[in-house]
Amino acid sequence: MVAVYPGSFDPITCGHVDIVKRAASVFDKVYVSILDNPGKETAFSVEERLELIRDAIKDIPNAAADASSGLLVDYCRSVGAGVIVRGIRNGGDVEYEAMLEAVNSRIAPEISTVYLISKPEYTYISSSLVRQLIKIGISIEGLVPNADHIILRRQ
Repeated sequence: MVAVYPGSFDPITCGHVDIVKRAASVFDKVYVSILDNPGKETAFSVEERLELIRDAIKDIPNAAADASSGLLVDYCRSVGAGVIVRGIRNGGDVEYEAMLEAVNSRIAPEISTVYLISKPEYTYISSSLVRQLIKIGISIEGLVPNADHIILRRQ
């Protein structure tokens, strides 16, 4: 079965990579897909994020990086995915993800959503936190899989 793990990945974090690894152990193929929102300001371009994702998942043979600007369920259909994978860090994520699942299942009832609970060591890590730490010059080592690449891009 094919799964899609969507997100902005701005940038990809160690928590994201852990979700990809765990999803890849369950599904035949996992697409780590950047859902580009032209109205949303990002720190990294789609091309930069794809490069960072590819580097982070290079040792996961059944995972691939991709990007799409349309509806998530349309993208899932285009790659033959029957499952959307989402990571859950806390209660706030549950509420937000439940709303997204309700909308997606209304549009595409044939596509299921599977939730993977973040490991405790990743529950506080977010792309937003990483961007803030970069901005104020605090080390992001251990929060992202490719800290050197990210720091070099921001200098």
